[in-house]
Amino acid sequence: MATVKEMRTRIGSVKSTQKITKALQMVAAAKLRRAQLATEAARPYAQRMSAIISNLAAGVSGPSAPLLLAGTGSDKRHLVIVATADRGLAGAFNGSIVRAARQKIAALIAEGKDVKIITIGRKGRDGLRRQFGDRFLESHEVGLKSPTLSLVHPIARRVLELYTSGQFDVVSLIYSRFKSVVTQTPTLKQLIPAEVEASNGPGAFYDYEPDEDTILEALLPQNISVQLLSAMLENQAGFFASQMAAMDNATRNAGDLINALTIQMNRTRQAKITTELIEIIAGAAAV
Repeated sequence: MATVKEMRTRIGSVKSTQKITKALQMVAAAKLRRAQLATEAARPYAQRMSAIISNLAAGVSGPSAPLLLAGTGSDKRHLVIVATADRGLAGAFNGSIVRAARQKIAALIAEGKDVKIITIGRKGRDGLRRQFGDRFLESHEVGLKSPTLSLVHPIARRVLELYTSGQFDVVSLIYSRFKSVVTQTPTLKQLIPAEVEASNGPGAFYDYEPDEDTILEALLPQNISVQLLSAMLENQAGFFASQMAAMDNATRNAGDLINALTIQMNRTRQAKITTELIEIIAGAAAV
């Protein structure tokens, strides 16, 4: 059994850990608010971009359709982009994205597809390297700052180069969509060929100048950057929400452990005192 001194040392260690988890919780809560505002501000732009592309795509068909919209006519070669965070201490946030990526990649391989992987974030790279290391193309880090277009543009250009050079037929993105502080959902989105939203009915008619083909040729490459940026902002908000919840649970667990250790220490100390008193009384009675 541990001595009173050893238990005091352990209680002090747990209290130090509790201070760290509490500080991390407060930092994550402060950053979550900014990340959530940035995510909510980016969503309308990304959604409107998709809506415009869908509207334009309705008037384009046949061989004149841009390659990023029409596709190559095959789905044999797949590029899967997996976006996670660089850091951990966020509960199951990174693990859920990696698990969804594993399932998707394994399903494609089982269908006989040729799959390659690009990761954004160290946790995605580390989580997939052991099982799919031979399928990696490259890995990018998110960094400590909020995602920006300057960070996304090189990745988007690289994806476009790989696709236009004929190395892939389909490009998909896996990330975590932020729904609330307690809910983040791993999401799969097809980037290339661009997904066209189905119309719910007759909408407004637009006369475009220049023609739809020319506008789509300019918008579709930009849409890759917009969707990547939106996904990384969603990831950032989800990461801070998960980290805040995980550190709150860790702080509470540390408090429970401190209480349990304190009770155990008091009982051990009381038992030691009682033993010493019995020994004194027994010695006095023997005299």
